[in-house]
Amino acid sequence: MFPMGSPTSVRSSTSCNALLRELQQIWHDIGESEVDKDRMLLELERECFEVYRRKVNEASNAKARIHQSVAAKEAELATLMAALGEHNLHSPKQTVKKATSLKEQLAFVTPLVEDLKLKKEERIKQFVEIKAQIDKITAEVSGYSNLVNAATALNLEEHDLSLRKLTEYQTQLRSLQKEKSERLHIVLEYVNEVHSLCGVLGLDFAKTVGNVDPSLHGTNVEQSTNISDSTLEGLEQTTLKLKTERKVRYQKLKDIVVALSELWNLMDSTKEEKSNFSSITSILESSELEILDPGALSTENIEQASAEVERLTKLKASRMKELVMKKRSELESICYKTHIEPDPSTAPEKSNALIDSGLVDPCELLANIEAQIIKTKDEALSRKDIMDRIERWLSACNEENWLEEYNHDENRYSAGRGAHINLKRAERARITVNKIPGVLS
Repeated sequence: MFPMGSPTSVRSSTSCNALLRELQQIWHDIGESEVDKDRMLLELERECFEVYRRKVNEASNAKARIHQSVAAKEAELATLMAALGEHNLHSPKQTVKKATSLKEQLAFVTPLVEDLKLKKEERIKQFVEIKAQIDKITAEVSGYSNLVNAATALNLEEHDLSLRKLTEYQTQLRSLQKEKSERLHIVLEYVNEVHSLCGVLGLDFAKTVGNVDPSLHGTNVEQSTNISDSTLEGLEQTTLKLKTERKVRYQKLKDIVVALSELWNLMDSTKEEKSNFSSITSILESSELEILDPGALSTENIEQASAEVERLTKLKASRMKELVMKKRSELESICYKTHIEPDPSTAPEKSNALIDSGLVDPCELLANIEAQIIKTKDEALSRKDIMDRIERWLSACNEENWLEEYNHDENRYSAGRGAHINLKRAERARITVNKIPGVLS
């Protein structure tokens, strides 16, 4: 149909009205009865309806074909984006959906797919080049079995060509290059690493390296540094031991800082309270290898942070009860709107009793209620089809009531203004009423 108010629709309506008036005049001249006039008007309306229906079906088929093409392109685009790790790429899916027509969507997504295909080819070349370098260096430093195994385990997986994967390969390549360079100055590198680790862990460097060999931290200028196999082995074992200790302490302190941050947010701690632990909380912004500040992973820092976590944990019970009640209220609101009975297991009185008794962790109870909220939203979405059917049934019932009133109207066939509109509505109402059994089934 033409848009309402457009010049084409106005001309079409004017022409149809003129022809209808001419047809009515001819019927009047012929002397056709009102019954015959109504019958012929209905036939004319059905013929017009069939023409429109045929055109609608043709347009619908064309739309389906274009929609299928768009869907295929979007699927290909999604596959390429997943392979390349391009998760944001100017949000192509949202942009496609905002396009005004399917053809515009297809025109938009097609060049994106082609560009990503080219990008994929270039990315594969990068992977091949980097892997070749990794294999070459691995062969050169094959004396280190662990690196050989790591290089052998590298597999070029074409379904994962993301920058993250490429970065992993580049990191591995840099690690191998560094290992190759370290062979030239192995003793100095080990000593420097032990010094750095001792600083971060708050340990006595002189005592640590002195246990390996006194020459490594000797004050005698005439004494040369021992670089024998036993010293190298001792340095390696010491380094590994310190790295393990760093890893354990880093993870422990990181877990403590995460817990501390959660408690701060929960308890609305002031900036002054947080500032006392700024040097410790900065660990979340750095990886294990990036932490170089002296004493950053010392036992004193860990004990200080642990004590603060323990103090705040004792204060969080009442605040957790408030959060649980707030989430339960949100769940009940959603259930009320969607006509769903809320889960009684987390009812306010039960939740309060469980928290007060200490039988349930408030965090677990809060997570349970959040899971119930998600489940309720999903169930409400699954009922959408039933609610739509009910709305269509109610609409059909209204049409049925109107049709009944119309059939009892003795003036329904009068030639007054709007009579033909009522005739059309009556025909549509009959069709709608006939569909009621199907809606109910």
